Amino acid sequence: MKKKKYRILVTGVAGFLGSHLSEKFADLGHDVIGIDNMTGGYEDNISNKIEFYKIDCCNFEKVKKIMKNIDIVYHCAATAHEGLSVFSPFEITKNNYLASVSIFSAAINEKVKRIIFCSSMARYGEQQTPFTEDMSPKPVDPYGISKVAAEDVLKNLCDLNNIEWVIAVPHNIIGPRQIYTDPYRNVVSIFLNRMLQGKPPIVYGDGEQKRCFSYIDDCLSCLIPMLDQKNLNKQVINIGPDEEFVTVNKVVEICSNITGSNLEAVYKEDRPREVKHATCSADKARKLLNYETKVSLSDGVKKTYDYIKKRGTKDFNYRLTIEIDNDLTPDTWKNKEI
Repeated sequence: MKKKKYRILVTGVAGFLGSHLSEKFADLGHDVIGIDNMTGGYEDNISNKIEFYKIDCCNFEKVKKIMKNIDIVYHCAATAHEGLSVFSPFEITKNNYLASVSIFSAAINEKVKRIIFCSSMARYGEQQTPFTEDMSPKPVDPYGISKVAAEDVLKNLCDLNNIEWVIAVPHNIIGPRQIYTDPYRNVVSIFLNRMLQGKPPIVYGDGEQKRCFSYIDDCLSCLIPMLDQKNLNKQVINIGPDEEFVTVNKVVEICSNITGSNLEAVYKEDRPREVKHATCSADKARKLLNYETKVSLSDGVKKTYDYIKKRGTKDFNYRLTIEIDNDLTPDTWKNKEI
């Protein structure tokens, strides 16, 4: 049976997740429209197979025009900075909550069939691991709060207007095309970019924080069927492995082995509001999406390393302004030490 062809809008198309997702849908024969404001991605991430527009999601009038004749929306765009959100809450909230409301409003006005919203594991906060979808969200930082608020608006408006919705909860995705010049996020890419320059990795706290990491292809294997799989309507679904729950110190060790670096980590004070143990159960994704972890953490780090090495190391870009500068603000950010 021939698959239906959709006209799909993907936001954040120059970013890590959005670029892979849009390219995959184009390869599957769909018409893909992508938007990005180009503040947090790379231009060479954008596939020439898609129709691209440089638009900020907060520009509602332009978003409305782009939304004409769209069937499905994947909202991937975000300023995904948990730690920084404690010190730049205005910028983070604007780019996550208000941008999301803009996309949802325009999509619902055009009566799209389904909206898939990429939320964050930050929705769960500091709860017993592994996090399961039936847990009430308890975010502990402005980033997580903005994501949960956007989820609530999505459900409220879609249910009122009979629009299908799915909330995907990916966590700690790694792989090629991930931005590695952002000093505030993407711990694996930060470690690799520094090590390739002969600089030691910087670790906050004692390094015993625990995380799971998802390779981009494993994440896509769940996001793609969210396009139109019928039993996914009104579902919140965690995406990512729950097999390898490792400390940040273990991540340093893996990165050191892959880069051949023998530089010892430099330890800094804990960052405020950082969740110590965070991983999601993949049971629901296994049941509804036949999720299977195919790329191990070490293999995923190696693929990320190969990408950064080929593209070339770069200085870190402190493009986001710290709005609250006080004794709690990490010195590495204030002094641009990363």
